[in-house]
Amino acid sequence: MRAIAVDVEPIRAAAAPATWTLPDRGVVGMVSFIIAESAIFTIFVVAYLFYVGKSLNGPTPGDVLEVPTFYTICLLSSSVTIHLAGKRLERNESKPFLALWLITIALGAAFMFGTALEWRRLIYEHGLTISTNLFGTTYYSLVGLHAVHVTLGLVMLTIVLGLSVAGHIHAHSARANVLSLYWHFVDVVWVVVFTVVYVIGR
Repeated sequence: MRAIAVDVEPIRAAAAPATWTLPDRGVVGMVSFIIAESAIFTIFVVAYLFYVGKSLNGPTPGDVLEVPTFYTICLLSSSVTIHLAGKRLERNESKPFLALWLITIALGAAFMFGTALEWRRLIYEHGLTISTNLFGTTYYSLVGLHAVHVTLGLVMLTIVLGLSVAGHIHAHSARANVLSLYWHFVDVVWVVVFTVVYVIGR
């Protein structure tokens, strides 16, 4: 008898379904916070644009505002340094991370110093306070809201700096990355505020 050959197709193993992991809680929390804060900043920006030029008395933006170019460069540069710091942390390079993180704090502090100088000049040289006119109210509200967020960021950056000096930063590297998201948000918001107040609003 002749054997009958049976053509059997090889059985292919079913591809394993892709596993889905939950996103990092810190990142989700920070993104949610940023979305909420973006809505608040949007309200303040719209209010500034709505009331600009409607003050019944001076001073006006064109009379007193000086473009803070140097301090803006400082703040925007801090986004670069904090990004590079995060890359060094991923490579376990503690000393370069510490140096870049410290530079980030210094740049943010320089920006706040510039804001303080501007407010001092506006108040004591031009008599512009939050109650002077609509411009003063909306200006200090918008720029002040941003300054509060920068100050909060500097406090958190300083805490991370302390952890780094104490040698505990690698245990909190995820938190450092989440904080970087917040700092980038603060810088992006300043681009909007700068454009509205010092370019469009003048």
